[in-house]
Amino acid sequence: MLPPVVVGVDGSAESLAAAEWAAREAARRERPLRLVHAWNPPPSAKEDGTAAAGRRYLAQRTLRQAEEGVRAACPEVRLHDELVEGPAVEVLREAAEGAELLVLGSRGLSGFTGFLVGSVALGVVARATGPVVLVRAGEETADEHLPAPDGSASTTTGYRDVVLGVDLSEPCDEVIEFAFEAARLRRARLRAVHAWQPPGPLGLGEGDIGLIDDPRRAEEWLGFLKAVLQVWRDKYPEVEVLETVVEDKPANALLRAATGASLLVVGHHLTQRRIGPRTGPTTHSAIHHIYCPVAVVPHA
Repeated sequence: MLPPVVVGVDGSAESLAAAEWAAREAARRERPLRLVHAWNPPPSAKEDGTAAAGRRYLAQRTLRQAEEGVRAACPEVRLHDELVEGPAVEVLREAAEGAELLVLGSRGLSGFTGFLVGSVALGVVARATGPVVLVRAGEETADEHLPAPDGSASTTTGYRDVVLGVDLSEPCDEVIEFAFEAARLRRARLRAVHAWQPPGPLGLGEGDIGLIDDPRRAEEWLGFLKAVLQVWRDKYPEVEVLETVVEDKPANALLRAATGASLLVVGHHLTQRRIGPRTGPTTHSAIHHIYCPVAVVPHA
């Protein structure tokens, strides 16, 4: 059986938007869609049968609500759902094993206090060994497409750019391939972005290009980026590629580049730290601040 696209649903607006996005992605990839809801009973064993039945009913209703939305938005997708008992982070991480990709709803930062909500999504991203796509509430089919000639929203125009963040100090095949494949499936342009900063007063860092003036340094970075992507251009000749180098912090460059994109693709280095799994600063910033869907692709 083909590996499915898996989406975690919890009844929130974010997860319902994620389910519909996942259905469209499953259709693009010709994969089945699997809806998963993590049902975590209270640790107390004293819950009576009526309370347990009520909780299970609510969990099943959450799955039905997501299924109804998916069938209305993407009736052609092959769909099945699953109610799994256990902590959400572990359930979703395990569900993603062997999946094509995992899709989750994401709230980013709340508008007034900047307090992070959506810790389940962050926990899964930090631990997942396969690609995870995070989708905000309100994401609709038209948001993936270019506007109509009159400026109105459209679902029949071409797709907006797929944006790829490239770290040229450690370019990663898994991340680059995911972005090229996403662009191919959409027949979209791929915009590859690398952000660089001039050497500090202590000299050149690892991967820095040792030229004196910034314009020449930018030219060298652009040449390096094109060289790294050439093998993928050859493998995906149908994908139009625009390479961009920017003198800025990576998080700032990606925030600007992803404005108006259909998808942002970033990498996540899988390392074990003493304080436990976590995302790097650029990926962390993308999850919090970028409003288009964000694909986080892990790599060694």
